[in-house]
Amino acid sequence: MKNNTNNNDAIYLLDAKISVAKAIPFGLQHILAMFVANIAPIMIVANACGLGTENTAMIIQCAMIIAGIGTLIQLFPIWKIGSRLPIVMGISFTFVSLACVIGGKYGYGGIMGAVLVGGLIEGCLGLLAKYWIKIVSPIVAATVVTAIGFSLLSVGADSFGGGSDMEGFGSATNWILGLVTLVACILFNIFAKSFYKQLSVLFGLVVGYILACIMGVVDFSAISNINIIALPRLLPFKPEFHIDAIIAFVLVFLVSATETIGDTSALTSSGLGRDVTQKETAGSIVCDGFVSAISALFGCMPITSFSQNVGLVAMTKVVNRFAIASGAIIMILAGIFPVIGAILSTLPSAVLGGCTIMMFGTIVASGAQMISKCGFSQRNITIVALSLAVGLGFTQKPMLFDIFPQIIRTVFAENCVAVVFFMAIILNLLLPKNMENDVETNKVN
Repeated sequence: MKNNTNNNDAIYLLDAKISVAKAIPFGLQHILAMFVANIAPIMIVANACGLGTENTAMIIQCAMIIAGIGTLIQLFPIWKIGSRLPIVMGISFTFVSLACVIGGKYGYGGIMGAVLVGGLIEGCLGLLAKYWIKIVSPIVAATVVTAIGFSLLSVGADSFGGGSDMEGFGSATNWILGLVTLVACILFNIFAKSFYKQLSVLFGLVVGYILACIMGVVDFSAISNINIIALPRLLPFKPEFHIDAIIAFVLVFLVSATETIGDTSALTSSGLGRDVTQKETAGSIVCDGFVSAISALFGCMPITSFSQNVGLVAMTKVVNRFAIASGAIIMILAGIFPVIGAILSTLPSAVLGGCTIMMFGTIVASGAQMISKCGFSQRNITIVALSLAVGLGFTQKPMLFDIFPQIIRTVFAENCVAVVFFMAIILNLLLPKNMENDVETNKVN
């Protein structure tokens, strides 16, 4: 019964078979939600390294193909690589600031060498996860998920305003586009019937895009003078191996792994209504690491799970692997046929922001639900309160980290997820398990 492709409930089931016609809209919705964020880190790093437009376009093309392949591996694991969960992969912002520093010092080849080694190390750590994953208790994972949600709120606001690095940020035009897109999403979700409700983000994006075209703010220049077909090249940049760059990237890969743990926990909790398994967490980390190493061989930045898409799953409850796989195939085609990627890249940031602001808030809510499920014991409250206070508070004032070495500043100064994870782990290891009993004993005495 559950595997009947005519059953509208199939999209809410992990392994149910659905038709291609039903899968494509949901897959496309996922790709539109992350497409701009997938290519933005590349553009920032390429600019910092002084790469020309031709090289930048080539890297973006490869990134879409690698992201699509990585997503398919997460959905349909190979050996121990992959989680078998509806996780969408993409180029991570986590590495951008470090990559700009390393690129300025050693060039883009120095980045690729560090990514190759760092990815292999993260992948191996994932294979050995059963020996260390227990320190990431449910309350630690719940706290990290909450931090991920909070960290993305500013990303959603930045997109809503049109991009803080763009002229006209916060203009009336961007407000109109963002608000119309948001309202379209909400209204569609209210009035649509059956499973169509879960296409509210796609509907909002289409409405916002049409309005942007009418207002004349869509830039179609990227579509001109592009090749019909382009295939990725192996080792377009010769990797260079520098010990300081490798150590720095390995540390940030550990931070990325914590985000992956949080994303995987949030997805199973909000999308599947259960706790994540050790096998799923390990497979997700292994996929992050080894696919990142492959990414470096094709001249791309590290690849990881996308929190934006976790938020989309939390909001729609659509977890069907075949639906998400259709999105992965669209990404691969967008890399092979550059015109597809060029068209998708014309989506205005304000339109994207109108959709994502709700999605990111949903991740915060999912984190709160996970914390509630763990219970509000004195110990749990202490871990959550202190971790979030230090992580979210200190990273708002990165000058607090000025007394530390550059590597510490690079990893922690503006990365609240890393600080929250570090604090939560330390507190979880140090705080006594029987804090409530100790409090009651002191009251009696």
